[in-house]
Amino acid sequence: MKFLLACAGTAGHINPALAIANRLREAYPGAEFLFVGSGRDLENRLIPSAGYPLRNITISGFYRGIKPRDIKHNLRTLKNLSVSKKECRDILDAFAPDIAIGTGGYVCYPILKAAAKRHIPTLIHESNAVPGLTTKTLSGTVDRVLAAFPSVKEHCKKPDRVVLTGTPVREDFLALSRERAKSRLGLTGKPVVVSFWGSLGADNMNSMMAEFIRLNARSGLMRHIHATGNGNAGLARMRERLSSLGVYGLPDWEDIRPYIDNMGTLMAAADLILCRSGASTLAELTALGRACVLVPSPNVTGDQQTKNARELERVGAAVVIPEDVCTGEQLYNTAVSLLRDRERLLSLEREARSLGVTDATERILSVVRELLAR
Repeated sequence: MKFLLACAGTAGHINPALAIANRLREAYPGAEFLFVGSGRDLENRLIPSAGYPLRNITISGFYRGIKPRDIKHNLRTLKNLSVSKKECRDILDAFAPDIAIGTGGYVCYPILKAAAKRHIPTLIHESNAVPGLTTKTLSGTVDRVLAAFPSVKEHCKKPDRVVLTGTPVREDFLALSRERAKSRLGLTGKPVVVSFWGSLGADNMNSMMAEFIRLNARSGLMRHIHATGNGNAGLARMRERLSSLGVYGLPDWEDIRPYIDNMGTLMAAADLILCRSGASTLAELTALGRACVLVPSPNVTGDQQTKNARELERVGAAVVIPEDVCTGEQLYNTAVSLLRDRERLLSLEREARSLGVTDATERILSVVRELLAR
């Protein structure tokens, strides 16, 4: 059996593809795999390190603006599409997959389109509440759209082909209860709050977190772990901000790091999480059933993060604060209010868990088997 998987750009596209591939490798011993990417750094690092071969094609996305640089970029994208068509034909000729699966990014369009033309079964997974351009365009072509949110069906050309599977979550996110995770990390006593705004950080949000940290350093109401992002530079910048606020040393209940390497364990230990609302993050939050305060990134195409966050807010599974009205003091007061209101906190957890899917890879495997059996 030969499986082709296409993904590009972000961990939110790559990690689900790797989770699917890992499950398929278990279900089909001896199967061959080929990943198709766009040549960006993250996929070039994550996919080969997971033990899978990667073939990159010449592809780029479309800009939605009308400035000269946007038009120039889009003309280059049209040229790349022409080049990628031949590259995709060559890949399909050489690898001859039994099925092709895309998990996001513009790289999915040419390879899934080419596979469908050859009557190779095709799937595309959509993690967001409102599908992006690639999924919308392919929704009338692929055999199945695998959705994380029921709302995806409203935006697809052939709603009957949409299957609700959820988004695959890494196994380490589901391995420990809160109590065991806290015990393993030595996080006893105070309630645990975890905050992060992406691996590259978010300068505006880190500025707000400096005020949050200042307030909690004074009150000691919570044990707080914050990831600044952007490596040591992000950590140094946070220390500068704290110094400007008169904070020159931190108590042991404040923990600032460039990254959170053990994210699954730390999120499992958390009583409250402050973060963005990317699709993969929400899949992890809901699978764990964790209360959260979401500040969607305003810099995502199509305002996807706000749409994702509002889906959770609508059912009472999250508190949502738009970034343009958010402050560090507001974040801190919101966290304190939630931690003091046990019933509200439990309600957020309960509703989050109701949206969570812990068997997404099994559901996807079932769809794969259905298509292969046709």
